[in-house]
Amino acid sequence: MKIIRSTKCIPKFIYFLISIIVTCTLLIRILAVCIPISAAEADSIRFIGSATLPTGLGFKGTELGGLSGITYDANNDLYYAISDDRSEKYPARFYTLKIDLSQGHLVDKGVRPVGVTTLLNIKGQSFYKRTIDAEGIALTKNENIYISSEGNVEQSIQPFIKKFSLASGNEINSLPIPNKFLVSSNRKQGVRNNLAFESLTITPNQKYLFTASENALILDGTKAKPGVSTPCRILQYNLINQQPEKEFLYQTEPVKSILNISHLFTSGLSDLLAISDSGDFLSIERSLIGLGFSVRIYKFSLEGATDISNVYSLLKSSSQIIKPVKKELLLDLRKLNIPLDNIEGLTLGPNLSKGDRTLILISDNNFQTIQKTQILAFRLRV
Repeated sequence: MKIIRSTKCIPKFIYFLISIIVTCTLLIRILAVCIPISAAEADSIRFIGSATLPTGLGFKGTELGGLSGITYDANNDLYYAISDDRSEKYPARFYTLKIDLSQGHLVDKGVRPVGVTTLLNIKGQSFYKRTIDAEGIALTKNENIYISSEGNVEQSIQPFIKKFSLASGNEINSLPIPNKFLVSSNRKQGVRNNLAFESLTITPNQKYLFTASENALILDGTKAKPGVSTPCRILQYNLINQQPEKEFLYQTEPVKSILNISHLFTSGLSDLLAISDSGDFLSIERSLIGLGFSVRIYKFSLEGATDISNVYSLLKSSSQIIKPVKKELLLDLRKLNIPLDNIEGLTLGPNLSKGDRTLILISDNNFQTIQKTQILAFRLRV
């Protein structure tokens, strides 16, 4: 999701205020480390470095930015990051990144782009301007990738999940989207604009793909507001038959806004990561809170959660008690002594010693000069 789509629609004083806010973020983060990380957090996840890429970075005839999702290729030790450029600056595309973790940690010069691939539609053409809003990316073991798009409610363009060739970028096929996620002509059902399929992940055994609405569907409840959570729908696909088969309720945590300015608050479920074949996940809940970003990593399980695929509207459902997914806070990133940017994507990286894994997070810089592409690395014990 783009936090800021264009500065043209934002009054100059608001843009200036955002600049001040981002500048002040470092101070807020330094103050936040006065809250100690719990023993449980320290045992299960540990920060091992960060790197940044500047906004405006040119690479092979494109501007590298808007990186909203990331996935790891263990066979080649490479990462693929999707740009959410709506084919406005350059054609929709994903980047290949090399992230150096050979010393067991990440340093600022440890990330470099090594490739860029244009996404091509079923006709072999690049996507037309504003017909795609690519946000999630997931790699399969047969060298294909799935891409999720939020669509564009304002232009009646539906969200999608499509499979592409990793090598060529050519579209292979599309997964069917359940009707309740599709925007109706009267806009009284479906996903909300810019709050749709932000996430994408595939289970290690390659049997299931998952995505989720970033905020509540229109018929499920309100979108997130300061101090108010939102009910998101997780959507599970069976990749054997390419069909959707289950849905689950994921309730985000309410987040308070530091400044009570509606233009400077947005919050939701930013990404999912399947860490087992039995329904265990990590998730990112990211919020712009008026004075910097709040980013939290949760661990959750589908065990015991109600399948709500037959529930058309959570607001109108009274026939059953719906149990959401069970989740626990893994880490509040505000406790780290670093300024946070717009973190939207996460993936597991290479194995480390003692059976631990690398966890990589990446930010969407919105192609704004006051932001940056930020890569964070963690040592994870799952």
